[in-house]
Amino acid sequence: MKNKIIDCITFFDNTLMFDLRFNILKEVVDTFVICESKYDHRNRKKKSNFDTKFFSEKKIKYFLLEEPFPENSNIWQNQAIQREYMLKKLDFAEDEDLIFFSDPDEIPNPNILSNFHLTKKYGIFFQNCFNYKFNLFNPHETPWEGTRVCKKKDLKSIDFMRQKVRSKNLRYKFYRFDKEKNIEIFENAGWHFNNVMSPNSISLKLKTFAHSEFSANKFSDINIIKNKIENKIDLFERGHNYKKVDLDNSFPKYLIENLEKYKNYIL
Repeated sequence: MKNKIIDCITFFDNTLMFDLRFNILKEVVDTFVICESKYDHRNRKKKSNFDTKFFSEKKIKYFLLEEPFPENSNIWQNQAIQREYMLKKLDFAEDEDLIFFSDPDEIPNPNILSNFHLTKKYGIFFQNCFNYKFNLFNPHETPWEGTRVCKKKDLKSIDFMRQKVRSKNLRYKFYRFDKEKNIEIFENAGWHFNNVMSPNSISLKLKTFAHSEFSANKFSDINIIKNKIENKIDLFERGHNYKKVDLDNSFPKYLIENLEKYKNYIL
């Protein structure tokens, strides 16, 4: 019996990216699990943004965390709480099912998922990184360590899998038992479409997500963001320059076949 593939993400407000994700992966994923919170990671109440049109899709399981985060928790702890809430909702999965966890803008390559075999305890997907536009390549952060995977029986914490399962662990000496090394690397395994959204949405993201050091006005001001997009430069002033590339068969097939739908985010 084939192990089921379960694709898990936390959701904030990027419907465009989830629509793309769903259409790229729906033929190879058995169940999509989406967890949204009614509070952002700074514990400020927000409306639920997940598009109700997806509720009719049988492959989608949507969960809404309705309670506020603890008053004394920080933004990183709140992010972890949302992830672990999703873990509790995976009780329908069997021990041998494959649990994939990604940030919403990290999309695994469906060609790899279609005949997927995991030979180690954990897997890391190395993904090509793009910023602002689907074809604005970011060589500085490629390969991106994106999607993680393990079998349900090995999944004790989604936040652990995200934070502690890293490729650099493989470089540590054999006696570093504190570092998880039972890791398989999957090369050219998808796409990280980072900040492929409007300047307004990027600004909101910077003001609400866990990396609070980037919420300052010099990063989150909409006009500054527009200027950085126009000049194809890094949002966080690290000296990164991005490069326009052709949309070829290295990109998701669904994206190539629906260029008109996504034309506002293509150079």
